[in-house]
Amino acid sequence: MSRLGSGWMVVAALCFALMSLFAAQGSSTLPAFEVLFYRTFIGLLVLLPLMWRRGESLRSPHWGAHARRSLIGYLSMAMLFYALSRLPLAAAVTLNYTSSLSFALCCVLLRRERLPPAVWFALSLGFVGIACMLRPTFDAGQWFAGLMGLGSGLGAGLALFHVRELGELGERPSVTVFWLFFLSSLFGLLVVLFNGGFHVLNGVQLAQMLAVGLMGLAGQLAMTRAYKEGRKFVVSSLAYLTVAFSALMGLFLHQQQLPLLSWLGMALIIGSGILAARR
Repeated sequence: MSRLGSGWMVVAALCFALMSLFAAQGSSTLPAFEVLFYRTFIGLLVLLPLMWRRGESLRSPHWGAHARRSLIGYLSMAMLFYALSRLPLAAAVTLNYTSSLSFALCCVLLRRERLPPAVWFALSLGFVGIACMLRPTFDAGQWFAGLMGLGSGLGAGLALFHVRELGELGERPSVTVFWLFFLSSLFGLLVVLFNGGFHVLNGVQLAQMLAVGLMGLAGQLAMTRAYKEGRKFVVSSLAYLTVAFSALMGLFLHQQQLPLLSWLGMALIIGSGILAARR
């Protein structure tokens, strides 16, 4: 397993798809912001003992970068969980995976990087795919949820940009994940309390929240390891398996049917993300 390399992204993709599935189920009876709190807090409770056991320090000189990454990451996850509660599973996950496109745009706008024509073509292709995904959503009267799904992808791309910065500063992956979960849990706690506090969970809801937290943590750690040990292009391409896994889960477990235009949009977004990763 230590030589899995880029293959860790396959593990991450499956974990993230399962997390999205359980989050969508939980959001049918609980507010999305409460589900999001459990997603980060449960992961934090599991991650802390693992880090202490390995003797890892939680200190970091890059607290400002962690705060920016965590706030953006929290907002991105909040928009995703909202979209998951109101859109078909595959549609919400696909809109979130416009992150590769927004990551490329961040590199252009924030670092003045020059991208080859192929990447600009990929960005254009991706926006056509987004339009295909959102048009049937608008027709179904779910335009706001569609925009939230798109916003989650834009935020995720900016968060990945800050993760890259932290990596260049020499920050350890486990510390980056810890601060994301810790600060996001604080943000989430404030939001839950502001909106009236927590609901009492029944057995099914508790199992769903545990699954959301554990699958989210496993996916985060596997993804971080994939980007550390694997080849960036291969990892970025394999990340889109989350969309495929989510589409299959939505189809077979919930009989969620998508319009042909949505499937076309999914294909364009996946293809554009793979092309953008080649930069």
